[in-house]
Amino acid sequence: MNPNDFDIVVVAFSGGKDSLACLLHLLDLGVSRTKIELWHHDVDGKSETFFDWPCTESYCRAIASHFKIPIYFSWKDGGFKNELLRENEYSRKTFFETPEGLKTSGGDRGQQLTRRKFPHVGEIKKGRWCSAILKIGVAQTALCNQKRFLGKRTLFITGERAEESASRAKYQEWEEHKSHSAKREVTHWRPIHKWSELKVWQIIERWMINPHPAYRLGFGRVSCATCIFGNPNQWATVRYLFPEQFTEIAELEAEFGHTIHFSYDKKKNIVPDSVVERSDRGQIYQSCLEHPEWVIEAKDKDWDYPVTTYPWELPDGAFGDNTGPT
Repeated sequence: MNPNDFDIVVVAFSGGKDSLACLLHLLDLGVSRTKIELWHHDVDGKSETFFDWPCTESYCRAIASHFKIPIYFSWKDGGFKNELLRENEYSRKTFFETPEGLKTSGGDRGQQLTRRKFPHVGEIKKGRWCSAILKIGVAQTALCNQKRFLGKRTLFITGERAEESASRAKYQEWEEHKSHSAKREVTHWRPIHKWSELKVWQIIERWMINPHPAYRLGFGRVSCATCIFGNPNQWATVRYLFPEQFTEIAELEAEFGHTIHFSYDKKKNIVPDSVVERSDRGQIYQSCLEHPEWVIEAKDKDWDYPVTTYPWELPDGAFGDNTGPT
């Protein structure tokens, strides 16, 4: 299939290196910018920063503005924290921006349930609800509730790569998207599925794009700042960068009586591994200690720095700790 044959090309844009590489690859292929739009799913739901990087929204807007491509934000009402604290409640509304303005769908329907437990570190089907609820489900809602997609050929692009994990290696490069129907043709494409991380950084360097500030601080992936997959070094760094959020997460682990990370002993009893314990075993990324200006940039909700940079330098997080979803 040829991406140029589609009417609308949606790029799920986190602001990380892989979604950025997807966008740049489309431009290399000559796909018209008039067809492309970026979609960013705000995991904190337009609420106070709890899990995401403070600079991410502004960074994504800056990339879109630089390339003169529209960007639309979508989110679950209350974001991650509301879903985490959900107790015998219905799912809240989904909000999504469109060319015609802000729209909503759902809420106060379906199954009443209680979470009060952080997402399970593992596959989505085994309890990693953060991706399913705050990203995948939000995107599907936005696709299924806009008439502009009816009778159109829509290409939905995500940046998973086979190199990231054995599970992701099994993903199909081309497949029918879950929102596809008889009236709405939606194809899912993972254009960089076979790419190495080296190739990802090479295309970013060729376009001279300033990568997300988290990479310069030493993070190998840009998802949530306080990602549940964080290893000891990442939790130590989060504790240094975002002490208030870190403390709140630690207190919630204690309140729930269930830590994000845990293992089982020989008798299959749960062995907790709290974020405090993990951070105590880790080391703060040196870039954070040596470059306070980079820390300020990553925390800047009004990120307004050059989108292109020369000379371009590989960030410290490249080829580093790539803990993340499998």
